[in-house]
Amino acid sequence: MAPKAKSIYVASFSIAVNLLFCLCAFKLYVEGEWKLSWSRRAAEEAEHVAAIPCSGHGRAYLDGLILDGKEPVCECNSCYGGPDCSLFVTGCAANADGGDPFFLEPFWMQHAAKSAIAVAGWHRMSYSYPDKSSMSAELENHIRRVHAIVGNAVTEGRYIVFGAGSTHLLNAALYALSSDNFNSSPASVLVSVPYYKLYQTQAEFFRSLDFKFEGDAALFQNISDDTANVIEYVTSPNNPDGQLKKAMFQGPNAKAIYDRVYYWPHFTAIPAPADDDLMIFSISKFTGHAGTRFGWAVVKDESVYQRMETYIQLSSFGVSRDTQLRALKLMNVVLETRAKEIFEFGFDNLKKRWEKLSSTLRLSNRFSLQKIAPQYCTYFQKIRVPSPAYAWVKCEREEDKDCYGVLQQEANVYGRRGSLFGAEDRYVRLALIRSEDDFDILLQRLNHLVLAERNSKIIISSQVGGQYVS
Repeated sequence: MAPKAKSIYVASFSIAVNLLFCLCAFKLYVEGEWKLSWSRRAAEEAEHVAAIPCSGHGRAYLDGLILDGKEPVCECNSCYGGPDCSLFVTGCAANADGGDPFFLEPFWMQHAAKSAIAVAGWHRMSYSYPDKSSMSAELENHIRRVHAIVGNAVTEGRYIVFGAGSTHLLNAALYALSSDNFNSSPASVLVSVPYYKLYQTQAEFFRSLDFKFEGDAALFQNISDDTANVIEYVTSPNNPDGQLKKAMFQGPNAKAIYDRVYYWPHFTAIPAPADDDLMIFSISKFTGHAGTRFGWAVVKDESVYQRMETYIQLSSFGVSRDTQLRALKLMNVVLETRAKEIFEFGFDNLKKRWEKLSSTLRLSNRFSLQKIAPQYCTYFQKIRVPSPAYAWVKCEREEDKDCYGVLQQEANVYGRRGSLFGAEDRYVRLALIRSEDDFDILLQRLNHLVLAERNSKIIISSQVGGQYVS
């Protein structure tokens, strides 16, 4: 084909494509509204599955099992069963173990339209964004806006690193800080008791020559801060007891990784923006989307940031673009009300749960809860009462050395053993952030246990003194 004829052919083809696009656009945009075309089927499927009631005690999901090739199967909450989750399983165990943040599920059901996403099959098929980055610049901007509004972290002049949840970032941070170690001996990885077990599990699993998990920071206090080659994990608020904590080591060779995943107004008062050198956050406890697997680190030092980025790239080649899109959509919803709706909803929910649990255990001499004082919150601009993610329960009787076993055998409640947090087993962690069903069953079982304790006191008093004493 001659160059001129070829040019005319290309121009004609281009015009035809543009006309076709305009016709499609005209069909889509009618009377000032966009009409669904290729996304209609996806929307109908999502609406259909979301409308399956599961008796209010479970959920059906697009990626769940399908019954007879037709209807999605209901996935039931703890202690519920049957095809539609309407059957209460008598005698089942109350689940207060895992940290699934289902307490925020009703919030997102109320915001179904705003938080929904229809993703084209060709969405972000590349390894990177057009700027050759593996991080969405718009999502990074949203993260900085969220922290500025909430006032829980300083991000100005800091670097942001994305990871597949806090789990991914914790090890990236440990790698980044320990690889800067010029001493011949590995850095000592320390943490205050009680602590989140994953710190120890990760450090021991990866068996690095640059660091070694040594355990309780209090046992190393006699080491000079000037000579100690230490990497300290600081969880604030702490998991499991909800206390706001600071690093114990401050010397030139001491470094800290601040795990701030619970530093949000629904879990704790925000007395001031966190201004630590390395802070880790997660969408899991911010919006409740633990399954999305998205977290971010706020890093002050450029060299540490670069080493963390290297770790992320070599271990996963960045975070899924689909995950970043969902996180962006969720943050858009949160930012519409400057985060007011989600934090008021979450705080009110957890506050009520804490008050109910506290009222129950206050009647007992056998069990006690951690003490968390009311504190001024700069976000709510008032003194706020406690609303922790977990109850850190202690068995007070001398013979109750295995508190986990006591609750399991006498109340059919299972939580998480104190020894899994480096503490005594007369402690047990109970999750307060699970579904309403889980919390209601937990509270019912504990009420029965405390009532049995009080009744036994009345019987004993009657036998000894001849009269009933409440």
